[in-house]
Amino acid sequence: MSDLTLQPPRVRTEGDRRTGGGARLLRAVLIRLGTALLVLLCTATVSFFLVRLSGDPVKQLLPPDATSHQEAVLRASLGLNRPLFTQYADFLWGLPRLDFGNSLVYNQPVSHILADRLPATLELAAAALVVTLVIAVPAGIFAAMRRGRSSDRAVMTGVLLGQSTPPFWVGILLILVFAVGLHALPASGYGTFANLVLPAVTLAIYSVAVVSRLLRSSLIDVLSSDHIRTARAKGFGPVKVVLTHGLRNASLPVVTVVGLEIGSLLGGAILTEQVFSWPGVGQLTIEAISNRDFPLVQATVLFFAATFVVVNLLVDLSYSFLDPRVRTSR
Repeated sequence: MSDLTLQPPRVRTEGDRRTGGGARLLRAVLIRLGTALLVLLCTATVSFFLVRLSGDPVKQLLPPDATSHQEAVLRASLGLNRPLFTQYADFLWGLPRLDFGNSLVYNQPVSHILADRLPATLELAAAALVVTLVIAVPAGIFAAMRRGRSSDRAVMTGVLLGQSTPPFWVGILLILVFAVGLHALPASGYGTFANLVLPAVTLAIYSVAVVSRLLRSSLIDVLSSDHIRTARAKGFGPVKVVLTHGLRNASLPVVTVVGLEIGSLLGGAILTEQVFSWPGVGQLTIEAISNRDFPLVQATVLFFAATFVVVNLLVDLSYSFLDPRVRTSR
């Protein structure tokens, strides 16, 4: 019988744990990237086929008395006479190169049109996000610290009204009050800070309600935990307890919602831009749908979908930095 040599069990070192954690994190990132690409592919496919159910753009571009020969010539020049799946294959082939084709109405590359309109939408969404955080974070903290009191109920009443009011109605109301009634701010236009105020506030109303309500609920849960009671027993003041010990632990669900709200701000800009005649991607989308501009509609839909996907991916990755438990579990 041969001798068996017993090997002592290998002890995992800190370096092994870091390497394993890094590999798990990389695998999770790759899986999320693959899922994101699949979502964008499905969105591109659905938008390509659904937009063609809206009607024939050739009849939209030509006058009512156009002959069938004129329609055939225009359809051939736009490439709409080719088989549907050939058009679909060309559309997918151009996506990695951000080549969405030429606009049927503007007769320009769609990517150039989007690049011209994108800064206005990003400016509006960024301003609305600033308004959201400036109002929602203090309101949520204040309501959590004054839980059950009349001031808490007043904040929550305002939150309920903001969450249940349609943004386009808020925009019209703000125009009537501040532009028509008080003549304090312009009702439409682009280029100055005054033009930005009313659209940004209109776009931020719903997000303020969502973020402040969630932050209040999350803070209330955290403030009732053991480590908060320990901090209070050590003599820390209520403001320091909330800002130092409570806010970070309550931030994980809030970061998730804020990330989703960034996508909502860009998507919700469609109606807000239309109300205030803001020359962004939202207004461009409505114009493209009205004109049955297939390439332009497909590109704008993909833009909004990509925004949601990228923001969700970044929010998911931020969990590892905000909560060490998430980092070690991956």
